[in-house]
Amino acid sequence: MEAWTIGQLARKAGIRASAIRFYESVGLLAKPPRSSGWRRYDSTMLDRLGVIQAARDLGFSLGEIKTLLDGFPEDTPPSARWEALARKKLPEVDAHAQRILAMKKLLEAGLNCDCEDVEECIDSRGEACLPTQDIEANLPLGTK
Repeated sequence: MEAWTIGQLARKAGIRASAIRFYESVGLLAKPPRSSGWRRYDSTMLDRLGVIQAARDLGFSLGEIKTLLDGFPEDTPPSARWEALARKKLPEVDAHAQRILAMKKLLEAGLNCDCEDVEECIDSRGEACLPTQDIEANLPLGTK
């Protein structure tokens, strides 16, 4: 099996060598064997870095990634690992999605805002920004 230096692994993974050292320091990567004082990594580390990077890109914390990779008995199948993490993470993701939707609604309302005070907009969560419907002219809501 081919062994890579930290620089070679970093280039193959598309990350900085300092990120690899950091992952080692927090326990996401095992300290590699050394040859002539140089860290030497095998190809399994590239796969593990791929999982770590994908999970980070999706918003998983370092602790959650560590649990997913190392927080279960070795014979625990990946499906059971994902199920355990999903049960814990989904409520958090749902709450985050609700906050994002509320912000989207406020920003969309701000596109038509005539409020004199930004506090009025935020306190009403954007409702004060929406124009009132002109009943006599029978204009649809959201038109001026």
